[in-house]
Amino acid sequence: MPFQTDKTLSEFGTKRLIGEFSGAFADLGTFLPIVIAVLALHLIDPAGLFVGFGLFALAVALIYRRPIPVQPMKAVAAIVIADHLTAGTIAATGLILGATVLLLTVTGLVTFIGRKIPQTVLSGIQLGVGLILAWAGTKLIIEDPVTGLAAMLFLLLLLPTRLKPFAAILVILAASIWSIASLPDPLPEITIGLHLPHWIGIDWSDAWIATESILLPQLALTLTNAMIVTAVIASRLFTNQEQAITPSRLGLSTGILNLLLAPLGAFPMCHGAGGLVVQHRFGARTGLAPAIFGTACLAIGLLLGPNALQLLLLIPLAAVGALLVYAGIDLAKSRELTRGSREEMAVIITTGLVCLLLNVALGLLVGIVAEYLRRRLGRQPAAQKGA
Repeated sequence: MPFQTDKTLSEFGTKRLIGEFSGAFADLGTFLPIVIAVLALHLIDPAGLFVGFGLFALAVALIYRRPIPVQPMKAVAAIVIADHLTAGTIAATGLILGATVLLLTVTGLVTFIGRKIPQTVLSGIQLGVGLILAWAGTKLIIEDPVTGLAAMLFLLLLLPTRLKPFAAILVILAASIWSIASLPDPLPEITIGLHLPHWIGIDWSDAWIATESILLPQLALTLTNAMIVTAVIASRLFTNQEQAITPSRLGLSTGILNLLLAPLGAFPMCHGAGGLVVQHRFGARTGLAPAIFGTACLAIGLLLGPNALQLLLLIPLAAVGALLVYAGIDLAKSRELTRGSREEMAVIITTGLVCLLLNVALGLLVGIVAEYLRRRLGRQPAAQKGA
């Protein structure tokens, strides 16, 4: 059976199937802004970008059989958009990051780091990721408050009803219809045809820019958020799976798939803890969700090609922001915040705030230092008493 969860697909019925569809597109708040910005600058071929996401997601569906997300690498996107990097540099970045992640994984370094992270720091990172999601969603809502608040109200009305598994897809669908109905002009003409990705040539200058400007900032985020934190959250969401989703497995898929897809014009991709939370919260439980997302990306890339941007612009980002706010708050409500000691809560909150205000990689480092100090100070009274 290609996809597994607590129940077989034959037992799902329509409700569970729509839940998978709902979860498959609930993570668009991370995906859409980056993809739209990159495509609007005409830096990369849309066919290669969407085919890359589609093949990556389909591979993930078969490998993990769980809703492991596929996202554009955020640090790469920020630098690409700011510096208007070429398609060759973007491809070189995917190759170099893929090779580096693969090397760190096969040498066991990723597994070693993952095993050494204290529980309080992991809970703090979970808090931080939740806050990051909620803040990202809030910023999207602020840009279009009427649509965003209407979407949030609609979402809150759906959650207590039998339509809860369909909430994300209904919110996005309703907001898109509203957006189309509000257009002052007729819909832009979108032509359908066959658009195949093409091979991207890379020279030494592309490789140098990728190594010098992008490698380290993105590597820190990939090792923490895309691999270690994603594995931690997956272990909490899926407790009965036969084969655990570990940082090393996530590292292998990230490294190998980027190496294979980057030369075809794919944007550098990774997994993500926030995306996993959002997809799970809105109904995704199996590999069917990334398979649905991947199939949609393949269809957009192969059939629409350069017209893909026109289609994406019809989806209101403020409505997607409402989904992010809700999922972020839900993730941030960690049990450890209420049942831990005051000192443990201080470590968790400190870690979470650093993740929000700076980034997840620094949050991890600060959290480890804070936990070390907590344990060190906690042993001092006992040592003094014994003396």
